[in-house]
Amino acid sequence: MAHISFIEMGLTQEEFERINMLLGREPNEIELGMFAVMWSEHCSYKNSRPLLSIFPTRGPRVIQGPGENAGIIDIGDGQALVFKIESHNHPSAIEPYQGAATGVGGIVRDIFTMGARPVALLNSLRFGELDQPRVRELFSGVVAGISGYGNCIGIPNVGGEVFFHPSYRDNPLVNAMCVGLVAVDDIAYAVAGEPGSLLMLVGSKTGRDGIHGATFASEELSEQSRDKRPAVQVGDPFMEKLLIEACLQLIQEDLVVGMQDLGAAGLTGSVAEAASKECRGAVIDVLQVPRREKDMTPYEVMLSESQERMLIIPREGQEDRIRAIFERWGLDAAVIGRVTGDGKFRVVAGEQELARIPVRALTEECPVYVRDEKEGDYFAAACGYNFAQLSSPDLNQALRGLLASPNIASKKWVYSQYDHQVMTNTVIPPGGGEAALLRIKGTNKGMALTIDGNSRLVYLDPYRGGLAAVCEAARNIACVGAKPLAFTNCLNFGNPEKLDIYWQLKQAITGMAEAAAYLETPVVSGNVSLYNESAAGAVLPTPTVGMVGIIADVSKGVTRSFKQRGDLIILLGGFRDELGGSEYIKTYHGLETGAVPPVNLEAEKGLIELLQEGAGKGLFQSCTDISLGGLAIVLAKSAIISGMGFDLSLPDLEKPMEALLFSEAPGRVVVSLNPANRKQVEQAAQKYGIFMDVLGYTGGEKMVFRNLNREIIMALKVEEASQIWEEALACLMI
Repeated sequence: MAHISFIEMGLTQEEFERINMLLGREPNEIELGMFAVMWSEHCSYKNSRPLLSIFPTRGPRVIQGPGENAGIIDIGDGQALVFKIESHNHPSAIEPYQGAATGVGGIVRDIFTMGARPVALLNSLRFGELDQPRVRELFSGVVAGISGYGNCIGIPNVGGEVFFHPSYRDNPLVNAMCVGLVAVDDIAYAVAGEPGSLLMLVGSKTGRDGIHGATFASEELSEQSRDKRPAVQVGDPFMEKLLIEACLQLIQEDLVVGMQDLGAAGLTGSVAEAASKECRGAVIDVLQVPRREKDMTPYEVMLSESQERMLIIPREGQEDRIRAIFERWGLDAAVIGRVTGDGKFRVVAGEQELARIPVRALTEECPVYVRDEKEGDYFAAACGYNFAQLSSPDLNQALRGLLASPNIASKKWVYSQYDHQVMTNTVIPPGGGEAALLRIKGTNKGMALTIDGNSRLVYLDPYRGGLAAVCEAARNIACVGAKPLAFTNCLNFGNPEKLDIYWQLKQAITGMAEAAAYLETPVVSGNVSLYNESAAGAVLPTPTVGMVGIIADVSKGVTRSFKQRGDLIILLGGFRDELGGSEYIKTYHGLETGAVPPVNLEAEKGLIELLQEGAGKGLFQSCTDISLGGLAIVLAKSAIISGMGFDLSLPDLEKPMEALLFSEAPGRVVVSLNPANRKQVEQAAQKYGIFMDVLGYTGGEKMVFRNLNREIIMALKVEEASQIWEEALACLMI
């Protein structure tokens, strides 16, 4: 059977032969299935591991970097933040509600398995264009799945992004991030302990859902993908809530040596990963695994990805106490095996041995590929595109069109379905600032959280796009007044076996790593999701960055909205006119081209430090970074949120006015401030080497843009702008 099925399991002929060599024989069906899931891209990172090694992963605040269930950074006062991002793309394409819901459940387990209380969720979503019924079905199903699971387990969903593009039509991207808070002394790790330690499976019973989910996530989507619905797990958020409380109680009572989530590859993955870290082995008796379905085979038990389950390694003699705790919460807790010292992973059914594999063969001996690469055929043409050949726009029409673009329009239709105030920690909610801001109870501190990425820029120039993704996330954190500390990332790309896709992946990681090192924001966790392709082609290369930061005084957090009439509106970072990859060029001219604006890392770092200092001294009334839509759109959104207009003048720079208004070039923010603070801000800007331009004043019922001669070049009532912006997305979903 092995000869027939290894290709169906996602293995190549060469990989099958490698397995034979490692075992010294041909694998049986169970062994082959275990290798297939563990050697899938989703679990092994066999195409991305060499590239990921260039990320900076250490720093003075890093307690745990990549290699555990989640990363951990020290935030002082004996506390730490635990965070990670994961993808659930393919499952969401097939079964949007359950795919998204179980994506939330899985990332939450990654956090509390480290001993942390999950305190916040964020998500990054990508879909095709909303004029297609199937896309609307996917969009609404995913949002419902995220809200249905997150709201039930009582964790606030405080931030996110949504982007629409034809490349995501058949292959949506659903990236979920979770952040937890833990006392440094209570951190738990996924270790197996000493030989003889027992292995306990706790939580839900095991079913047939999710079998070969890891291999399903490591192949291109096709017409046959709908037949793989059984590979999509089914979640139970109420069970997850009970599991959170029970597992945190185990840690508080110091009852466990180690704990590991059962995620991708199920029991096989969790046991192999825990044992491998200490060069241990393990014996699992499938007859002892609690099941919710009849006649399950050992193969199904070992590969099931049923949700809400954890692997526990109890301290010696504590298994009865653990059982009592789980019985109290109405959950199963069964001893299913033990740790051994021989480095072998054995599966038995009573006295019958069903599988015997060296643990390291599953984890450390998987193949690693360094692919050939080739610059995308479109790259040179995009870099050399001349925007001067385009006709000048009707600026008022362009502004209205951008406000109505689904990529820019209000996402209230989405985040209003999420509970963002549960736990009562949220200070800046979704839409209120460039990052979410949450208080840390018992202290004056706050945590700033954001998730971001511009896939169009990464497509046009993967290196510059990678740089920009990290810088924008750091800038978002600084805009609310916090210091960026570290990030997690999810790398969503197409098939790496294709030369241009591997080039995109390599270039994007190179840019991201360079920015991370310069800004001193190490990568502490993450996920790689490759083979995001369908018959229509690959998705845009989409590295998603989830960054965290800390503010010393949460009461000094800065929001987007204007606060009072007569405040100065100031541009920090200078005017720029590059339009490459902008939403304006796509929306108004129907083009996706142009050179991606370069990133100045020195200026980015100076701006980030300036924003922290200004917020700490209470100099800013509002702050928002220039990104999608450019200067005109970020000003319009501040006006809409506050219900207050503005009157400003643009300088005569001998540049097309649309370029100054709609350029998305990085390294720039707009702040508003009391005129009394102008001198202090000027001094701070000079100190950090940041250009400062006074644009105008807040107030009035209109958004008025003038030229240097005070002639109106673009104007729109705030009320009308608000109606366009707030209704555009909601109307498409009716």
